[in-house]
Amino acid sequence: MQYRELGDSGVEVSEIGFGAWVVGTDWWGDRTEEQAVEMLQYAHDQGITYFDTGDVYGHGRSEELVGEALGDRRDEVTVATKIGYDFYNNPQAGHGELPKEITPEWIRTATERSVDRLGFDHIDVLQLHNANVDEVDADVLEVLDELREEGLVDAVGWALGPSIGWLAEGDMAIEQEFDSLQLVWNVLEQEVGGHFLDTIERTGSSTSLIPRVPHSSGLLNEQVTPDTELDDDDHRSYRPDEWYETGWEKVEALRFLERDGERTMSQASIQWLLSHSEVATVTPTFRTTADIDEWAAASEVPPLTDEEVARVADLYADDFGIDRDDGMDVLRSSVGGDDIDAADIDKQAT
Repeated sequence: MQYRELGDSGVEVSEIGFGAWVVGTDWWGDRTEEQAVEMLQYAHDQGITYFDTGDVYGHGRSEELVGEALGDRRDEVTVATKIGYDFYNNPQAGHGELPKEITPEWIRTATERSVDRLGFDHIDVLQLHNANVDEVDADVLEVLDELREEGLVDAVGWALGPSIGWLAEGDMAIEQEFDSLQLVWNVLEQEVGGHFLDTIERTGSSTSLIPRVPHSSGLLNEQVTPDTELDDDDHRSYRPDEWYETGWEKVEALRFLERDGERTMSQASIQWLLSHSEVATVTPTFRTTADIDEWAAASEVPPLTDEEVARVADLYADDFGIDRDDGMDVLRSSVGGDDIDAADIDKQAT
């Protein structure tokens, strides 16, 4: 395993992180709490030191299990969590979004509660969870600075949601030099990540990017094939059928990234993200220990060559030669689509 720094925070993260949204919830497959704890510890045994959870996952239960699994390894791990939803006073209805709270008072209270659930004396990385750009004002920025000064958190980040808010939010995080910005980004979904690379270059910001969904909801690791039937409660089922139908064709066009015995498609998709120096860590969705074995090893497989990276760019620019709608032509915008237009991205505001 290789390691990188998160922004200029001094916080070290493993190149492959553990997305603990699978812990304490059943949205990404059923597992017992004992199995969840074993997976967390097994991941650490494979060199993973970055663990990313959120207070809303399982309404606090994910944080508790992370703390239970990693408490005796505290000095060896970097734990991130997210705050911003009021699950204390609102029941969860399926996969629907809960009411948000992004006020200075809520941020402080939620942070203290997360610290208690984790059983730690501080949080390594505190992230705003799906905050809209107009919710993060000077008072919010001030309380985040105060939490760092008090030693309650070491670094601050902003986690973007696939249907919550995107470009205006990410640009603000970069311009304000948040230590990290988490986003959905992979070789099949490049527009938003590419835009933020441009923003980092334009501003000279030290913000690190944390891609999640590196395997594009099961396509690039081939856990979703033409024969797969996704259950309604599977978080990947929100993708339209057209997305998967075109996706399988795109995967075939990327077979050149595989190296027999040296690099699988799953590992290559992670290495493509790591080829960008702005990326600090990649957080795939581990479902089994076999996933951990393969994807943790992605840090050590041969990196993509400049020629391979350029070939991927050419394929993406030509939409992989597929002249057919993939059903994913919209992005959420909290500013009426002005950010999408300004970025010249070929998406509509939902």
